Amino acid sequence: MPTASDLAEAVAAAPAWNARVAIIRTVPETFGLAQHAAVYAAIARRFYVPTLQPDYDYMHWRDEYELAPLIAAYDHVFDGTGGFTRVSREEIAALLMEHPSTLRVFRLLLGFTGAEFAETCKLLAEQLGVKSVSKGRVASFEEGRPLAPAEAQTCAAVVDLIMNRDPDLFPPTPEGSALRRKIEKPDTADGWQTVQQYASSGVPLAVFLHQRAYGGSFRQLQDATSTERGDMVEDPVETLFLDEHVPFVRTGASNQAAIEERWGLTVKPAPDFVLFDNRSDTLRAILECKGANDGGTARDKAARFHTLRAEGQRLGGIPVFAVLAGIGWRRTRDALGPVVRDTDGRVFTLATLAEMMETEPLPGLRGLVPSEPE
Repeated sequence: MPTASDLAEAVAAAPAWNARVAIIRTVPETFGLAQHAAVYAAIARRFYVPTLQPDYDYMHWRDEYELAPLIAAYDHVFDGTGGFTRVSREEIAALLMEHPSTLRVFRLLLGFTGAEFAETCKLLAEQLGVKSVSKGRVASFEEGRPLAPAEAQTCAAVVDLIMNRDPDLFPPTPEGSALRRKIEKPDTADGWQTVQQYASSGVPLAVFLHQRAYGGSFRQLQDATSTERGDMVEDPVETLFLDEHVPFVRTGASNQAAIEERWGLTVKPAPDFVLFDNRSDTLRAILECKGANDGGTARDKAARFHTLRAEGQRLGGIPVFAVLAGIGWRRTRDALGPVVRDTDGRVFTLATLAEMMETEPLPGLRGLVPSEPE
């Protein structure tokens, strides 16, 4: 009887992907249920893990995060407040009217995102009857577009109340609580006094690195560009199908209902890609893309493929494909291994993406979409 290592070597040595799938499908009949997790993990480690490529060193950049505009806004604040010594509500409002982009500096001092700052404006408007300021308006001001006087007064009031720890806006945390307000950070620990100190003497490098430790370098940008990070995997898949003239639908929020009506896919949300035979409009395969640079995240995302396998079986044995990215998938026993199991080994990375076209039923779908006339 073969061992888990023997089967993993056989998968790695298979001459083609269809043969690889056939070998992996023998696991349930060759090994007892208690051994399955170890067998799939061994296969994952031997053949799939080496194709994973790290992508954590790269960021999707946005112009709004460039340093130069922030420096320009900061200089206006520093000069306009005398090094953060003239920071009454009225003085802040006047500065915002003259230089709207300075709002970003004050917002960052509070540690708020644009959405959080706008929500605070809304809370203040409800409490005091002042002018509310939307998230869109906050972004507009930070880009340098003018504020109305009432909007400047609301924004200045938010900055003033939070910096001075007004208890009516955000009450103090309970005694003994593990919660900590965002204002309780090194540069604002003593309100404007600490800001003045850091503005005149500079931020100690240790404090700057400490911020990275709990906030994460590029954390805000990563959160803001989650869609682009997902597209890093989905875009190459779409390009492959276009180049190979394969009929497919890339799913999104706008076509979920249409996909359910057309092919009976009831899983929510629908798989990232639906592959079909356009001659009979028959569903032939479903494909999901998942990126993970953390093992725990990969483990959580692996459950999605179990759901897709059940949906494929419900629809008569529709195969499930996976395209994975990120080093989180190097966690094999409870992350990558289960994905190998639920896809019968139809797991691809950006390094092996082209080989997906060798795997049934894709060869039969190649070329079904007519080429565009030149």
